[in-house]
Amino acid sequence: MPVKSYFDPDTSSFTHLVWDDSCRQAAIIDPVLNFNYRSARTSNQAADLVIDDIKRLDLQLQYILETHAHADHLSAAAHIKQRCGGQTAIGANMPLVQREFKNVFNLAYLASDGSQFDLLLHEGQRLALGELSIEVLETPGHTPACVSYKIGAAIFIGDTFFAPSYGTARADFPGGDATALYQSLQRLLSFPDATPLYLCHDYPKPGEEPHAVYTVAEQRKNIHLQGKGADDFIQLRRQRDAQLDMPALILPAIQVNIGASELPRAEGNGTAYLKIPLNQIGK
Repeated sequence: MPVKSYFDPDTSSFTHLVWDDSCRQAAIIDPVLNFNYRSARTSNQAADLVIDDIKRLDLQLQYILETHAHADHLSAAAHIKQRCGGQTAIGANMPLVQREFKNVFNLAYLASDGSQFDLLLHEGQRLALGELSIEVLETPGHTPACVSYKIGAAIFIGDTFFAPSYGTARADFPGGDATALYQSLQRLLSFPDATPLYLCHDYPKPGEEPHAVYTVAEQRKNIHLQGKGADDFIQLRRQRDAQLDMPALILPAIQVNIGASELPRAEGNGTAYLKIPLNQIGK
């Protein structure tokens, strides 16, 4: 199964392109929209690299899969759908996240039933991708709506694991749960040792290249899982989360991503505006 991973250095995020070689059907996982926070300008540079490859390889895009509503980058799903077609998809618990943040941002117009996405995916659901099958694995904890996608022998795991030397996802966002995250991590580690686990992020040290995939065997050595079990992990996760600042792009990213990456509606002067809620998120 061909997989091409694209790294966006501004957000330390991976986008993955997967396709069936026999019939050229493809899926994109976690696409990135470029956003300059200082100027509030968006651009499609990262997404257009993927679109160029879809056209060059003569692929038919079937799905744009989100592992969750990202807090560290804006999704480019809407732009890619407009250019290439395909159905947008996310975990079926997405309405829980929408309800949490609809109030934070006072988004009166936002439907909180997940209807902005073409597909709300449930545990065990399968989507056909040519001769391949995309199996949905619910892996909550970072958010209540996190899912992973098993395609062929590989699993695309969103923000559950990072590199083994870096650790695991935080669990202190609204709806996050360290106990659920531990259970999701253990579920992923129950797969065979050689199973490739594709990351959503990497944070390489200076001079190192980003690494998109580790095996289950490698992730068993993850620095956050070297305690005696669930209690040790939960304590470590809560202590670490209490020291973390909010992601730099959480305010623009969440309000865009819970609406399937559609940018806010333009106001009477033709300009769209993002909201910054005061004293609502973080310390």
